[in-house]
Amino acid sequence: MYFDSTILWVIPGLLLGLWAQARVKSAYAKYSKYTTRAGVTAENAVARLLQQQGAGDVAIQQTNGTLTDHYDPSSNTLRLSQGVYGSSSIAALGIAAHEAGHALQKAQNYPFLALRSIMVPVVNIGSNLAWPIFLAGILFSFEALMYVGIIAFAMVVLFSLVTLPVEFDASRRAVAMLNAGGFLTQEEETGVKKVLNAAALTYVASFVSALLQLVRLLSILNRHRD
Repeated sequence: MYFDSTILWVIPGLLLGLWAQARVKSAYAKYSKYTTRAGVTAENAVARLLQQQGAGDVAIQQTNGTLTDHYDPSSNTLRLSQGVYGSSSIAALGIAAHEAGHALQKAQNYPFLALRSIMVPVVNIGSNLAWPIFLAGILFSFEALMYVGIIAFAMVVLFSLVTLPVEFDASRRAVAMLNAGGFLTQEEETGVKKVLNAAALTYVASFVSALLQLVRLLSILNRHRD
């Protein structure tokens, strides 16, 4: 990592990320204590919802960890964490339905999900090599390398930006599906939205952090050009 006064650029993003993570943990802890009136486990609820939406071929599995829930489009598998899979809490149903929303995005060819999936290999390379390439450009006074590093990191920023509509849409689908399936009371819907909104904030924080890092790289480049 490169340390100079420009590191101040990234502090707001870091603080926003920490706050977002704290909000997620707080919302999850609070709404994990309240069981939905329907009393259906998250695993059973999403299985029914996906079946109703014509996506019954999605595999649903339990995975280790806390808040490790995710949908894997490559294997069409929805993985629910231990605290979500067999739980009938407000938080569990909201999180599981959100991941089911991603499964529906794939089934319905949601363009931003497709774009994000295409970007993953490039972004993985860019996120690992952007800074080393940029620093090599500084070390050898080779401006072209600095530009390559910036372009590589710009792909990370673009990926974070594309992720936002994917996550917001999945949460919208989650609430709509749970309501249509009769799994939530009005009060429980409020709890689900609070959990999902807190989770969405982490993606906003990720984008802001990446954008500020890009601004920092550009600032360092301009300084070395002077």
